[in-house]
This record gives sequence, C-alpha cells and structure tokens, in this order.
Amino acid sequence: MLEHVAIWTRDLEGMKDFYCAYFDGKAGAKYRSKSAAHPNFESYFLTFGDGSRLELMQMPTIPESAYAPGQEALGLTHIAFAVGGTDEVDALAKRAHAEGRPVLLEPHRTGDGYYEACILDPDGNRVEVTTLPEA
Repeated sequence: MLEHVAIWTRDLEGMKDFYCAYFDGKAGAKYRSKSAAHPNFESYFLTFGDGSRLELMQMPTIPESAYAPGQEALGLTHIAFAVGGTDEVDALAKRAHAEGRPVLLEPHRTGDGYYEACILDPDGNRVEVTTLPEA
C-alpha cells in the first residue's frame, strides 16, 4: 500500500489551501522540526476521503527545480485525484480556468478508459483530475 506522496514547496500555506479546496483534503496540524539536522523544516499531512495522504513540506535550503512549471521530465510526473464522475472533472477544469489556473489538458476520455483533465497546482506540479476507468 502506498502510504503517502510528498512535495517540496516554497508556499506551504498556498499549497495546503489548494489541495484542501480542490480535492477536499483535511490538513493535520502544522509540524515544525526542532531537530538540528532539519532546521526550519515545516510540513502538513493532508488526508483525503479514501485515506490517501499527501505531505507538503517546506525548508529554505531546498534548491529550486531546474524544470519549468508543468514541464515533464524523468521521475514523478503527476499525481491524480479521482473526483467521481465526468461532471466533477468538467467542473474542476472550469473552476481552474475561472481562477486563472493553467489547464494543460481539457477534459477528455483516454484510450485506457479514464475521463480526465490536467491542471497545475500553485507550484506548477501536474495534477490529473480524473474518474476511475470504465469497466
């Protein structure tokens, strides 16, 4: 079982607000490290309805990414949230447009049965908004 995925960010509160607002995440208490090995480290664990978790982490010494926001590269390329049906995918894509958030892929049906859109979170990470594949 995958326990959680973690994302480094410079805007811990903004990222928390995004994932809570778009995907109904519930944020735990902010953690602040007291360890000399990780000074100024802060994080939130967000929990979603199915029990999956996302850790958002901030520490000033983490270097900036070499990639432009939304650019694909080797390694982790996106996270996906199943939001229910096609109407929910359409609504979140429409909301992203209305809020000026980049929509990289408009809602569409994929060859493997998903109905999805792809948006960027505040840090430019690719987030698929999807249904589960049709059986």
